[in-house]
Amino acid sequence: MAISTKGTVLKIYNGTEAAVEVAIKSFPDLGAAPTAIDVTTLKDDVQRFIPGVKTLAAMEFVANYDKAAFEQLQELEGTALKYSLEFGNVAKYEVNGTHAVTIAAGALNAAVDMKLTVLPNDENGIVAAV
Repeated sequence: MAISTKGTVLKIYNGTEAAVEVAIKSFPDLGAAPTAIDVTTLKDDVQRFIPGVKTLAAMEFVANYDKAAFEQLQELEGTALKYSLEFGNVAKYEVNGTHAVTIAAGALNAAVDMKLTVLPNDENGIVAAV
């Protein structure tokens, strides 16, 4: 079943209650592919691989700049939190980690954005039905 990004929000939990809810404009790729370990021998006609460790990358979320949300996010920088990307009432993707928040570069005739960069510190994400 296809779903729309309409209604998608990022909720940041410090314990069981959402500490901050961010109305995001974009989110990164979710999940991680394993590193390919080359196991090719001189006998092989084609290159062969086995899966290695999954590479977790920084996850960047973009939102309109909101002073109150920005200040809340700054206060929580470096704190171990749970990040829940919620696709309306259909599904959610969760990951634990820490974050940094910055004001994004600007341009003529454009809205000011802020970027929330999450550094995951566990196995990347759980997609679950809501």
